[in-house]
Amino acid sequence: MLGFPISPTWCPRAKGTPRCCLTPSAASSLLPLLQPPSTLLQTENFLSFFVDKVNKVRSSISPSALSPPLLTPTRPIILDSFAPVSLPELTKLVNSMKTSACPLDILPSSLFKSAFQSIGPSVLSIINASLVSGQVPAYFKNAVIHPLLKKPSLDPSLHSSFRPISKLPFISKILEKVVAKQLTAALDEHNIYDSFQSGFRRAHSTETALLRVSNDLLTHSDAGDCSVLVLLDLTAAFDTVDHHLLLERLRDWVGLSGSALEWFSSYLSERSFSVAVSKFRSSTTSLTHGVPQGSVLGPLLFLLYLLPLQHILSSFKGISYHLYADDIQLYISFKPHEMSKLQLLHTCLDSIKTWMAGSFLQLNEDKTEILICAPDKLVPKVRDSLGQLASHTKPSVRNLGVTFDPALTLDSHVSSLVRSSFFHLRNVAKLSPILSRSELETVLHTFISSRLDYCNSLFTCLSRTSLNRLQVVQNACARLLTKSSKHTHITPLLLQLHWLPVNFRVHFKILVLVYRALHGQAPSYIGDLLSPYTPSRSLRSSDQSLLVVQHQAKDQR
Repeated sequence: MLGFPISPTWCPRAKGTPRCCLTPSAASSLLPLLQPPSTLLQTENFLSFFVDKVNKVRSSISPSALSPPLLTPTRPIILDSFAPVSLPELTKLVNSMKTSACPLDILPSSLFKSAFQSIGPSVLSIINASLVSGQVPAYFKNAVIHPLLKKPSLDPSLHSSFRPISKLPFISKILEKVVAKQLTAALDEHNIYDSFQSGFRRAHSTETALLRVSNDLLTHSDAGDCSVLVLLDLTAAFDTVDHHLLLERLRDWVGLSGSALEWFSSYLSERSFSVAVSKFRSSTTSLTHGVPQGSVLGPLLFLLYLLPLQHILSSFKGISYHLYADDIQLYISFKPHEMSKLQLLHTCLDSIKTWMAGSFLQLNEDKTEILICAPDKLVPKVRDSLGQLASHTKPSVRNLGVTFDPALTLDSHVSSLVRSSFFHLRNVAKLSPILSRSELETVLHTFISSRLDYCNSLFTCLSRTSLNRLQVVQNACARLLTKSSKHTHITPLLLQLHWLPVNFRVHFKILVLVYRALHGQAPSYIGDLLSPYTPSRSLRSSDQSLLVVQHQAKDQR
């Protein structure tokens, strides 16, 4: 039966009567008549659209395109069972979790957390029974999807304009967090992750990924090399994952066995979902592939599913790569007289496509973008050497939220950043009369400062002109917050607000990243860029932990 909440609005009684006159049995029999047909049709249409979209991608992969299996590594067993947790551990975990709303929750998550002292022992029994038996309760594997419009400008009458937002029962996320904690500890201990995968990993971020990529490109640019950056996009990557292949990779590439592997087999099997629009739900359908969306373990399982790709990419010497979840970027650098090296890029892309076909993943070739980082006079020659890939070249590319240009000046990114910041600043200014000072400051940090700070460790390459443009944005925020005129000297205002100027915020971010890298709190690919300075003879500075300057940035213009 389709889920439908009986409310006084739909009861055939006189207006103003708050009570429902239908008995549960009568209400149940009249359910189809009481539901608005358009809303029911919407939920079923969304359900069909989301299912058909994934099936279409998987069916487009022909059996002849399937790649031969890679030689599996001899991976020792790293985890064969999950350890039961204690009540204090579980209580601490539940208290740290954010509340969430799911129509399937018997208790609202806020009430669940507040009552955990009473229900904790029962929840603990359920969690530990699942860990020991290697079985996941069926209730934990049912999701409700809410369609969310991707952008306000999109046509709401088109199903393709909506993004599926999956919600799972709160108690299922508790179990997943317990499993994720033990699995992550084993992965870290045995160094299973791809070193150049920055998605969904502690101490990794889009900023650290882009910092490594931009550093490599700038280093080659300063050496007089040309570079080609390729951004690859996957179609519904999380939804097309093959469960059988995933379990094989958990066994062969990760090293799971015993009840731990059985638990994941149970976790992936017999999953289902329905679609909810407003207060109405569609029928339920099975979910036979894809990592569970909206789950705790889904992103981690996807990273492990991609592990064989690391061996393919690293086999092409001369091509560097970086992954952020399903966002893949390749880049190759070469001397101006070595254009023939670009043929290696074609071979690498063919290998990626073949492997992805065998893994039920599909490259969205329409969204493949290529940026040529070379002097203007060499760009046409590099483009011609790209052959069929030349049609994918762009004057600039948006890479994980940052716009890269051929000269790596980030001028296009700064222009876009300033434009969007002032757009939001004008809207915030309209609201300022009804906000307290602390509320206004919070809003400014949320909509403006967060934009100025995003990936600002890359801003060391900015010209003085670009830095000044960003500083103008911060100055405008300070004047709005302090209700000062545009002629007021800005330095005392920033000092009063304890705001570091933009240029100093950039230096501060770099210093923080260096500190973290030196203390093992940053990705290894960032730490690899730092080399301790060892003088040839004993000096007074020998004990100051100095670093070798490997790359001297060009003077700011």
